[in-house]
Amino acid sequence: MDDLEEKIAVGEPLMQQAMDAMRRYHEARNSLTSAEEVEGLRLEAESLMEAVQEYQRRALGAPTHPLH
Repeated sequence: MDDLEEKIAVGEPLMQQAMDAMRRYHEARNSLTSAEEVEGLRLEAESLMEAVQEYQRRALGAPTHPLH
C-alpha cells in the first residue's frame, strides 16, 4: 500500500463509521434521549475517531501509540 490514494480509500469505511457515530451523538444530544444513551454514543464516536487517527498515523508512517 504505497499509494496515498489507496491508503485513503482503505480507511474510508472506518472514517464513514466515525462520522455516522458522531452524527448520531449530536442528534441524540439535541433530542430527548436519555443521558446514559447520549454518553454511550459519545464514547462510541470518540473511540471510532481515535481509531481513524491511529489508522492515519500508521498509514502515513508517523510514530504510533502501542496497541493494547
